Amino acid sequence: MSARSNILNKLRAGLAGTTPRPDDFDEGLVTRPWQYAPEDRITRLRSLMEAVHTEIHQLTTEQWPAKVQELLERRGLKNLLYAPGTDHGQTLSEHWQQSGAAPELLAYDRPIEEWKEELFWQVDASITGTVGGIAATGSLVVWPDRHEPRLMSLLPPLHIALLKASEVEDNLYGMMQKHNWSAGLPTNLLLVSGPSKTADIEQVLAYGAHGPKELVVLILEDA
Repeated sequence: MSARSNILNKLRAGLAGTTPRPDDFDEGLVTRPWQYAPEDRITRLRSLMEAVHTEIHQLTTEQWPAKVQELLERRGLKNLLYAPGTDHGQTLSEHWQQSGAAPELLAYDRPIEEWKEELFWQVDASITGTVGGIAATGSLVVWPDRHEPRLMSLLPPLHIALLKASEVEDNLYGMMQKHNWSAGLPTNLLLVSGPSKTADIEQVLAYGAHGPKELVVLILEDA
């Protein structure tokens, strides 16, 4: 018998003769104080994120590729890391071809070992999707996968995130219910509330110490 089985058997034996406590969890305790009218969710999320130096733009789904181009060119950036295997990655690539945008598109389409030096030191900006936002805390919910690994939102100095307005929830509990995380919890879920910052050294707030110096969120309206 394995050590794991021994441990589990001891735990089960310790429950012999006990009675489970009733599940009297009141979800209102974690939702009622953090519920908002649908039209107020974006306003609250913007207010909290802008308070920590996040740049936010509200656009239609047709406008965002041109806005990304404008953001890069205004900053004089030379390239943008994107995921060609995503729908928004394909949309961005098509816009780049049609507009003749100057910044180079860098596809994240190979193992990190093959271009670690370039990825860590030569990428100016990246763009990723999100699975939603949380109004109560002013946070993006990012779910990295094989198309958009965690490094895409961690390494480049500028991170551009796409957020659908219809996917902003009141609170974390609502987000968990919507995506049914109890049936399949993400292995790597990120809550991003602003650009990287720290006050470890002499309690002086500094941006970009452990990640992007800038975070730009493009909120996409359905119309």
